Amino acid sequence: MPAGEDDFDSRLRREAIRWLTVRTHDGETPISWQELQDFELDGKPFRLMDAQRGIRKPKELTSALSIRTVYSADGAARPYDDEVGPDGLLRYKWRGDDPNHAENRALREVMRQGAPLIWFVGIAQGVYKPIYPVYLLWEEPEQQQFVIDPEVARGLVSPGRPVEEQLRRYIISETKRRLHQPVFRATVLRAYETRCAVCALRHAQLLDAAHIVADREEGGIAAVRNGLALCKIHHAAYDSSVLGIRPDLVVEIRADLLEEIDGPMLEHGLKGRHGQSLMALPRARAEQPDRELLEQRYAAFRAAG
Repeated sequence: MPAGEDDFDSRLRREAIRWLTVRTHDGETPISWQELQDFELDGKPFRLMDAQRGIRKPKELTSALSIRTVYSADGAARPYDDEVGPDGLLRYKWRGDDPNHAENRALREVMRQGAPLIWFVGIAQGVYKPIYPVYLLWEEPEQQQFVIDPEVARGLVSPGRPVEEQLRRYIISETKRRLHQPVFRATVLRAYETRCAVCALRHAQLLDAAHIVADREEGGIAAVRNGLALCKIHHAAYDSSVLGIRPDLVVEIRADLLEEIDGPMLEHGLKGRHGQSLMALPRARAEQPDRELLEQRYAAFRAAG
């Protein structure tokens, strides 16, 4: 690659990541397709994500700049496998079946360069959680996929070599922290319009994305239908089986706490919600809590009481 092009490539990636960091408040806020059109380089608009394709390879570069994952309320139809590989890392699928497709070549080239990619993960139609930097470590042609790493395992793993269990657990844990958890949180809080399902508190800093049924130890990014936006008090109460949510979306408080006398938080924040319907739910039916998962979690709440 000519030195001038190399300089432009590096500067583009650096400026794009810097701009995204500012626009998303260091990754806390998702970004829409419309907002992405505001990015400029040298005073001119420059597209960071392709409108139609999953892989963005600008004509000015020899390799890919970004990859995109479409949104699905149930977590399906994503271009990476839900199951992690034996090394604990995710896979990103080829475009189609042709290894020489231009987009597959663009991914192969960015892998060869060791350059960072931006991963736009859909959390709603036209709304994305940018994850950056991510790297392609190696290709698995027989499975028509690349090994993708959110800057967790570079230098620690290599193709064809077994990964020690301790390292594998570290990779899984860090991948969840850097990829799964931020995407799940952004997806759930967006669906609930940044409100606690139990009390409708609106302050994002005080809200969590809670799993209805615990995510699998090695699972992929959780679906919004297995999530609830909860304030930190109600999240802790839910996780400790102080608070339960029935499949008909009614809150229950553990029986012994209903008899307890304490301060205003117990009286109004917990006991006051007993027998009340959830105060916030996603508008889209496809994003509302899965009733079978709620039933499973409610049975565990009843058993704990």
